[in-house]
Amino acid sequence: MALLELKSIVKEFPGVRALDGVSFDLKKGEVHALCGENGAGKSTLIKILCGYYPTGTYQGEILLDGKPVHFKNLRAGEEHGIALIAQELALVPELSVAENLLLGREPVRAGLIRWDRVRAEAERALALVGLDVDPERKVKELGIGQQQMVEIAKALAKNAEILVLDEPTAALTEADAQRLLRFLSELRAKGVSSIYISHRLEEVFQIADRITVLRDGRSVGTAPTAELTTDRVIALMVGREVKNLYPRPPVREGASLLKVEHWSVEDPLNPGRLVLRDVSFDVRQGEVLGIAGLMGAGRTALVSSLFGASRSRVTGRLSVGGQAARAPFPSPAEAIAAGLALVSEDRKRFGLVLEASIAENITLATLRRFTHRGLLDHRSREDEARALFASLRIKAPGLHALVNQLSGGNQQKVVLAKWLMAQPRVLFLDEPTRGIDVGAKAEIYQLIAELAARGLGVVLVSSDLPELLGMSQRVLVLSQGRPTAQLDGSAATPETVMAAATMKA
Repeated sequence: MALLELKSIVKEFPGVRALDGVSFDLKKGEVHALCGENGAGKSTLIKILCGYYPTGTYQGEILLDGKPVHFKNLRAGEEHGIALIAQELALVPELSVAENLLLGREPVRAGLIRWDRVRAEAERALALVGLDVDPERKVKELGIGQQQMVEIAKALAKNAEILVLDEPTAALTEADAQRLLRFLSELRAKGVSSIYISHRLEEVFQIADRITVLRDGRSVGTAPTAELTTDRVIALMVGREVKNLYPRPPVREGASLLKVEHWSVEDPLNPGRLVLRDVSFDVRQGEVLGIAGLMGAGRTALVSSLFGASRSRVTGRLSVGGQAARAPFPSPAEAIAAGLALVSEDRKRFGLVLEASIAENITLATLRRFTHRGLLDHRSREDEARALFASLRIKAPGLHALVNQLSGGNQQKVVLAKWLMAQPRVLFLDEPTRGIDVGAKAEIYQLIAELAARGLGVVLVSSDLPELLGMSQRVLVLSQGRPTAQLDGSAATPETVMAAATMKA
């Protein structure tokens, strides 16, 4: 008998049926992967399972150990041994790591919180995921990858029998992702069951015992992992064959578009300490330059500081488009004017205005182009936005749809459209496919190849090694803020990149 069963689940939102009779089961001590494109219904299904959408808001039933259960909220799901690690982090940025880990279940004596117990339990929870941070440090001071690990530690500390993991490695480095997968394997051996949602199919095939694929709110197949292939799962997800996932542009000797010399960046939290030290490289016309490194290596600090968005002191020189070398840009506005653009790691925080429309977001960086005598020319603004909306195949009812109603992949396309509207010379992409499905990834990879073919220089930061190696002609590897290798063509392999990334700087 299955530990968990969801039977004929139907969930409707105004104007759309998100789930149309989906059934799913989970065995004790099993890792069951749930795959599908953004909008396929995965997140809706697990929100029903965990009590986010309470009983009465959907049709169908949930069985635990063969008995019907009814959850009125997330706490009810947790009381039945179900812990959700959601794609959107549920942390309080202003609180410490320890306070977040024990939030709602603080040890109390005589009406007072026992802070010694809070710290001790927080340290045990962090040890579960191998995260070495001070429990007293505020969550907002951590990188997004570290925040994800805190979220995972918070769930594991509740001793749940069923873990529901929604894109748990999306923000993690390869090393941290592998640590998590090993830990899930250990939990499986102890009888803990997991529902694993990920767009990283190599992880799915590494960890899952069975795979269920959803498409357009329906289950289109369930099978043991050993009976499936990556190509078969992708075909089930998108309803078609996806070939040549990484259309890497051909190598060509183009003119230099960006030259960086002796670039160093201070730690904004510890003045005097450098997060980047003496980095030099160039980007040529029509080239995709990959930036590799473990979490904390300085990859995001590099591209954000080049874009004029650093929160600390930056030294070094850069030249854009063959112009004279100059000091770092003091602001993103000056970097944009020079021909640089940045698709940031956290698109919702730094790339989009979620409550604004698609058209408003696409033209956000180029409003001056559509302003005449202090008035906004709405017609020309919408005409140009519509052209990019169509060419990037953004799936939405229209230009006036709000961005917060779009899937992750389509939100990322809106960010890309915004910067393409600015007609940059060099495009920085920081984790551009984080949290999006394989179909949207294929479209973004194709777009990167097309942009390079048009003569743009692309700087690609990615924790996904197959993605980085598949799309880049050269790879610059950082370790602890220092460059440790520049690898061309066939010299860039998973082994050589990881060796350089773990090299003592």
